Amino acid sequence: MSVVFTPGQVIMHRNVRRGRIGWVRPARVVADDDRGLLLWIDRHTPVVNEVSGDGRGMRTMPFAEYVTLGNSLKHGTWNGPGVLKLHRPGDPAHSVWWFHDDAGDFKEWYVNLERPAIRWSDPGGASGVDVTDEDLDIVVAPDRSWKWKDEEEFLERLALPEHYWVEDEAAVREEGLRVIKEIEAGTFPFDGTWTDFRPPPEWEVPRLEPGWDRPPLR
Repeated sequence: MSVVFTPGQVIMHRNVRRGRIGWVRPARVVADDDRGLLLWIDRHTPVVNEVSGDGRGMRTMPFAEYVTLGNSLKHGTWNGPGVLKLHRPGDPAHSVWWFHDDAGDFKEWYVNLERPAIRWSDPGGASGVDVTDEDLDIVVAPDRSWKWKDEEEFLERLALPEHYWVEDEAAVREEGLRVIKEIEAGTFPFDGTWTDFRPPPEWEVPRLEPGWDRPPLR
């Protein structure tokens, strides 16, 4: 692990696709230790998202249409409740998120299937992690019942391999099935750890640091 982050540090959590930035979310480091890199995305955090040439998001239209319209980056705000995100050690092909309700109480886990995170740090500039979201996800209720999410979207994009960033459908599904075994067994991180998390009151909403748009590492 060549780059280690400090609790309280603000880093840029980025999704990149074929050398393009898909989204950027400034995140506060909760911990970076033997359990993994734990990040907090606060409500009202400024974010950047890739949109089509006419300003619409990828999910508002068929993927076949989206890829014909060009793309640009649009600034916005994370308006939902805060989210915890864990990148586990050993570079697994997923991250685990803790979603909360409007009162800040734990609502559900979310397994985001993705390529392993790549850490980066620019001297005198921003630091962060780059992932490539592979779209298929797993939603996990507090009782550890689970369901697949975005499977139709995943299959739609797989039908356009010349534009899609997922190269191995079987590997994505295999990773999901591996995590499902942990979910059903109730092992960490699905054992209740951090379900009572509250960010320190002195943490301010982070901002986009200069260098947030540095060229992606993949």
